[in-house]
Amino acid sequence: MERKQLLEEVTELLDYYCSDCFVKKTFNKEKGKTYAQTFCIKECTVGEKIKQYGDLLTKK
Repeated sequence: MERKQLLEEVTELLDYYCSDCFVKKTFNKEKGKTYAQTFCIKECTVGEKIKQYGDLLTKK
């Protein structure tokens, strides 16, 4: 995949799944921003996919 295509995929994932994520909003309110971000990166399936794309981008 090209860099531009990877960035477009990440943008689509963020726009479609993360912009109105109820879980993230709830964790932000109840446990704080740091916890919500950690959850998204380590436990959320969408966050894991975004992380994979990020790893591909840093290798190039």
